[in-house]
Amino acid sequence: MSNNKIADRDQWTSKIGFILACIGSAVGMGNIWLFPSRVANFGGAFLAVYLFFDIVIGFSGVIGEMAFGRKTHTGPVGAFGTAAASRGEDKRRLGERTGLIPMFGALAMAIGYSCVMGWIFKYLAGSFTGRTISYGSDIHDVSGYEAAFGSTASAFGNNFWLIVALVITFIIMAYGIASGIEIANKVMIPLFYALFIGLVIYVAMQPGSEAGYRYMFTIDPEMLKDPMLWVYALGQSFFSLSLAGNGTIIYGSYLSDKVDIVSSAWKVALFDTLAAFLAALVIVPAMAASGITGFSGGPGLMFIYLPNLFASMPGSQIISIVFFLAVLFAGLTSLVNLFEAPTATLQDHFGLSRRKAVLAIAIFGTIVALCIQGIVSQWMDFFSIYICPLGAGIAGIMFAWVWGRKAVEDAVSLGRKKRIGGWYYPLYKYGFCILTMVVLIAGALFGGIG
Repeated sequence: MSNNKIADRDQWTSKIGFILACIGSAVGMGNIWLFPSRVANFGGAFLAVYLFFDIVIGFSGVIGEMAFGRKTHTGPVGAFGTAAASRGEDKRRLGERTGLIPMFGALAMAIGYSCVMGWIFKYLAGSFTGRTISYGSDIHDVSGYEAAFGSTASAFGNNFWLIVALVITFIIMAYGIASGIEIANKVMIPLFYALFIGLVIYVAMQPGSEAGYRYMFTIDPEMLKDPMLWVYALGQSFFSLSLAGNGTIIYGSYLSDKVDIVSSAWKVALFDTLAAFLAALVIVPAMAASGITGFSGGPGLMFIYLPNLFASMPGSQIISIVFFLAVLFAGLTSLVNLFEAPTATLQDHFGLSRRKAVLAIAIFGTIVALCIQGIVSQWMDFFSIYICPLGAGIAGIMFAWVWGRKAVEDAVSLGRKKRIGGWYYPLYKYGFCILTMVVLIAGALFGGIG
């Protein structure tokens, strides 16, 4: 990429805007529909192990992908090409082609995520009309919600709300980084936390919720001996921090050289963890108050069991509105991030203007999303289990193993008052890259761990 193009590249207007956008990309459905179920099944032991992996991955992978994008001022295609070219200009094209893997992974995940966002929009609308809590208030009878969600999640069962979700996403993106994505995150992310804190306070006032808190904060040493706890905690941390060789790299590419990435990375990891923790503080005690201590996660928790739980609680309609509005903010900010990598690729490598690139991705993404509604679960499983960790692994190899120690330390040290210590490079090169391979292998063996 020429220096002129770098100078003309859209940028974040503030460090806080960048941090909020990265938090928005990380905070998503995994924090809300999976993390609480892991805590419910493993208790405080899961929290302890999850925090351990968050620290390791936050201070390696998150810093690395941010620095990789910022130093190269481009997305995965250009960043991988730059790293490969350091071993000979003739290898640039191979690096760029390799960068297509995480780029297409981001596009595929965005398309699948769009369908989920369509469901969320429908449930939020239903919360305002009362329909979302109209299928019964017996916590043990979810048949009404299973039937309702079945029709929503079936092929062509939610076209209208799916298109609404996509239109709003692409309008935000069309305004660019500073005027669109940054402003949207500055509004939605603080509101997300405010709404969830309100729900935490409400649930704490419900009789029986103390049983959930007790379980959450009790570490059973026997649980720590279960290898699956460690596998699930690693997968949860990895996917929650949005590491796939695409989204964090592309957001880093819009960052000023004056910003300290290490300082930004730990704040992103901290607030992502806080989002998951708030979701657990809402869902686990609320389920415990209804006599349920262990439950499975995923779309079933979000769209079947939780609405049924809300229907049995005082002020059910308000609780449903607040919950799904908060989830919508989390989902939209993640969806924008996923669509950004392919959009930027069209801008950087095909010379399209911002709005033309967004329009091209919008047309393609909408057509495919409408067609995969009936198989979205399988679609998301495939790309999250195989392509996302593969993309992160390739990014790790390109950044640390191909680009080399000096380039890595130069990239991470940019904007810092003091050069990064000698601890960082081996932590990333060996620690993060090995953990990424563990996630990929474990996901393939167990059919998904994050």
